[in-house]
Amino acid sequence: MNAIAGKTVVITGSSRGVGADTAKILAGEGANVVVNYRQKAPRANKVVKEIEEAGGKAIAVGADLTDSAAVKALFDQAVEAFGSVDVVILNASGGMESGMGEDYAMRLNRDAQNDALTTALEYLPQGGRVVFVTSHQAHFIREVETMDAYVDVATSKRAGEDQLTSRIPEMTEAGVDFVVVSGDMIEGTVTATLLNRAQPGALEARREAAGKLLSVNEFATEIAKMVSADVETGHIELAGGSGDFPADGGAAQPMN
Repeated sequence: MNAIAGKTVVITGSSRGVGADTAKILAGEGANVVVNYRQKAPRANKVVKEIEEAGGKAIAVGADLTDSAAVKALFDQAVEAFGSVDVVILNASGGMESGMGEDYAMRLNRDAQNDALTTALEYLPQGGRVVFVTSHQAHFIREVETMDAYVDVATSKRAGEDQLTSRIPEMTEAGVDFVVVSGDMIEGTVTATLLNRAQPGALEARREAAGKLLSVNEFATEIAKMVSADVETGHIELAGGSGDFPADGGAAQPMN
């Protein structure tokens, strides 16, 4: 049996894109999956339906990551449905949306991630794992400039990664592992579409620089692998390699 079979995985921001594909992959491996969404319940319910039709187990739970009470309710519903929370994938991110306030990127990509970890540690058992999903544009933001339209997102996501990484001793004391999964621009994602709209040609430029960009499903597969991979806590997985980014950038070497 797969190492994740029978365990409960909470995936933030998983009603579409990479999060949704990660949910389907893990459910297919026997995990109980909690599909989290901020507003689009029908979209999340569709993911759950697809999982159930394939023989998997999942529920959809609405929770805005910037609302601490809603995040606690998210974990409570996971326990009510499946009895435990064993893995948390912090996949939700944003900052390019309009009308959310100037500080929204930092509130979501740093503060909310940190608060979600605090809550998660109240539920995760010894042997649990937290996976933080980010982008090369954010992870390497101190070494490599990114597109103007993505600077706020990249800066805030790196701040979130740093904040969570600083808590590794606390997680270790609780018996919980922490892993970062970073990917280049992903073909077919909302972020890539928005960036290409804001800066025409951006996607093609990244494709040429990197040689190849992962698809949504390919990146999701890499995230799913890191849920049960035998790696040290604090490991940073550079999914698909790092293209023209620095070979280390302060990160562990990617597993190939």
